[in-house]
Amino acid sequence: MGWSKMSLPWRVESEMMVFASHKVASVRLHRLTQAMADTGLDHLVLFGNAWQNDYLRYAADFGILEGEGIALVGRDGSVTLYLDDRMEAERAGVECPDLCVKAVRDLVAEVGKALARIGNHKVAMAPRRHMPAGLAMVGSELGCGDATAVLDRLLMLKADEELEAIRRAAHLADAGYDVFCRAAVAGRADYELVAQTESFFRSAGVDDNFMLIGVGGPEVRGMTPPVGRVLAPGDMVTTELTPCVDGYYVQICRTLVVGDPSPVQQDAFDLFHRAMVAGIDAVAPGVTAADIARAENAVFRAAGLGDYVTSEYTRVRGHGLGLFPDTKPHILEDVETCIEAGMVLIVHPNTYHPAAGYIVLGDSMIVGPNAAEVLTTTPRRLFRGGTAEASS
Repeated sequence: MGWSKMSLPWRVESEMMVFASHKVASVRLHRLTQAMADTGLDHLVLFGNAWQNDYLRYAADFGILEGEGIALVGRDGSVTLYLDDRMEAERAGVECPDLCVKAVRDLVAEVGKALARIGNHKVAMAPRRHMPAGLAMVGSELGCGDATAVLDRLLMLKADEELEAIRRAAHLADAGYDVFCRAAVAGRADYELVAQTESFFRSAGVDDNFMLIGVGGPEVRGMTPPVGRVLAPGDMVTTELTPCVDGYYVQICRTLVVGDPSPVQQDAFDLFHRAMVAGIDAVAPGVTAADIARAENAVFRAAGLGDYVTSEYTRVRGHGLGLFPDTKPHILEDVETCIEAGMVLIVHPNTYHPAAGYIVLGDSMIVGPNAAEVLTTTPRRLFRGGTAEASS
């Protein structure tokens, strides 16, 4: 489908999306309080900021745009949201009327006072590693535990309502790549592609999109925000699009060529395609993240390109998705996290190819009872820019 066909239905369904968002937030809070009861916790202290907000949003259902925040969650389902930006607090008061929202100048001092008032109750923090240093110190003095693992498990294993939001995001990821592909013509700057794609996403109700781009040939060793590079015939154009629906991110990674691909570009892409399929075929309950990474990397090693699956050229071979665009489990050969049904992953053998340059290819999926349910349906081919090949 094209842009005009996509935008109108999503506007019509906006009220239904709001209802679905409230419903999934209620489900999350119920799961969280149940986990607190199971682990004997009376209160949780959850930190978030404009970059990583998934722990806080799991309970508060609020996406921070500026500053930092703390959600103090009681086992009874009460949530007090402390924000250090006054405008953010005003927005939270409108968007989250069921929360007790407090605008504070000193986040550490105010939350520290609240913790002191709690007394002898059992309290834990998450993610402990990102907690402001002063608050972590207060927590240690008060005997607060570390609930990061509890939250990580909830974030990785999705409820059915969360999976439905993720499916909606995947539908938009495919449509967004179609817009991107049509916009990628010689003479346009990379930021023009980004702007057109972002415009489509915003018109379709997407509240955030994490996006990177790369333009060129063998000199390109990764993706970045747009830098003003003008597309020329023969350039490869890579992107990862990560639209967010109801707080949930889904990612798609694809590569195109401006004009006809060269034999070198096509051969390189075919290698990435084989690696991606090998990784997806390895996804099943009971395997580890390392097993998936090894399946992808084995294809490169068999082709004599084992050096390019190392940290010198690539970061991960995929990762989890959810309330953050790049979350656990990370798909690497040293990550022994067990894959379970209900997890959401992207498998992407993104890395540098010495003859063609940086290539990306990745699809998002839900781990089912036996195998992967692949969500993104854009064809796995080396696209030509300025075409509608991504349409399904």
